[in-house]
This record gives sequence, C-alpha cells and structure tokens, in this order.
Amino acid sequence: MTTFLLTCALVGGVLLLAQLVFGSIGAEHDATTHDGSLTPLHNGAHEASSGLQLFSVRALTAAVAFFGIGGLGARSLGAATPLTIITAILLGAMGMFGVAVSMRAMLGLQRDATLDIRNAMGKVGTVYVPVPGSLGGVGKVTLAVQGRTVEYQAVTLEGSVLPTGAPVVVVGIRDDDVLEVLLLSSVDGVQ
Repeated sequence: MTTFLLTCALVGGVLLLAQLVFGSIGAEHDATTHDGSLTPLHNGAHEASSGLQLFSVRALTAAVAFFGIGGLGARSLGAATPLTIITAILLGAMGMFGVAVSMRAMLGLQRDATLDIRNAMGKVGTVYVPVPGSLGGVGKVTLAVQGRTVEYQAVTLEGSVLPTGAPVVVVGIRDDDVLEVLLLSSVDGVQ
C-alpha cells in the first residue's frame, strides 16, 4: 500500500511540476487548452464561464498527487488501511477541485481588454473640447466605452459649434479614429 501511495505522490508531483514548467514557457499550447484539458479551443479563445474543468489533465494530475500525499500522511500517523484510503480519496478530490477552481480564476484574468472604438457607436458622451461645426475642425468628447471613461477626438456634421459640456451621441467613426457626433437633442427619438 505504501509503495502505491508513494508512486502516486511522485508521479503526480512530477507531472504537476512538468506542467508548471511547460506552461510557464508556453509549450503546453500545442496539445492542450489553457486549462490543461485535451479539448481544443474554439477560435483560439477559452470562455472562463464554461464551468469547472474537473477532468482536465492538470486537475487529474493534482488528484493523483494529493491522493498519494494524503494516503502517505494518514499512513505515517498510523491510520488503518480503510481510513488511509478514505483520507487519500478526500485529499485527492480536494486537490482536483482546488486546481480546477484555480485554473478557472486564472483564465478569467485572460480576457482581452483592448479598447475597440467600434463599441463607441450609439454611446452618449459629453463634449470636453468644443467641436467646430460642419466638419470645421476636431474637438474632443468623453464617454463610457467597455466599462471605462475614454476621450476621443470628434467632429460634427452640424452647422454650429458643440460647446464644452454638451451631451452628444456617436453616429459614426472615421478611418482616422475620430468619432462623428451629433448634439443629443438633435437625434430623432432622443430627448
């Protein structure tokens, strides 16, 4: 029994260490997903909301390692064989669950936070630097995009200057990352 538990602890520990080393240099991405499972990624992305990956390679490896360590610990305290097996199974399950929860938390941090100007379409903002009328020049507006307040250069097709503090709505985006805005009260259906 002790030899089996020691083998589980060593094999699981060595495999976990190897996964950590290969994961830190990026070598794992050829055969596995970001969470260590053998399921291919969809379009190169992983959704952190897809649930716990209890049966990923990492989680199963952790289960084997903790099974061996837990069993050896119980054995060294003089526990009987049934109690040793129960302890090993419980610690193996806790290790598997712990790794799955940790991987889910880490994958949640990998979202792309790059600001996409296209998400500004239809957003309401405020003029920060007056916007000259009739494409007469560039001003600046501030608005909330993707959960943060940003400042963009802006132009308007309207005839009059949009003064500082005026509420505007984004109606277009120019190729040079300049927003086209209109005074909020001049947009149909918006008060």
